[in-house]
Amino acid sequence: MARVQHEMLDKCELAAEGGTCDSLYELGLIYSTGRGVDVDLVTAHKWFNLAAMRGSEAARSYRADLAREMSHTEVAEAQRQAREWLAAH
Repeated sequence: MARVQHEMLDKCELAAEGGTCDSLYELGLIYSTGRGVDVDLVTAHKWFNLAAMRGSEAARSYRADLAREMSHTEVAEAQRQAREWLAAH
């Protein structure tokens, strides 16, 4: 089962490299719920932020929900990671 989840994560990350809204959103869901990975709110916020910038209303909502659970430092780190991802892709 873990192998299947790892393969799904790899596929989502590859799709996200193309910057598709749906794949970015899916990665946010994976990291926010811990599907096959440890829950990581900073990484989830990063992916939701990127999906929101591509027009996903659901990602905007989830990003706001996560931000309420995170410290200012964590949100700043997620935003830094999103900017870094954008610069690389």
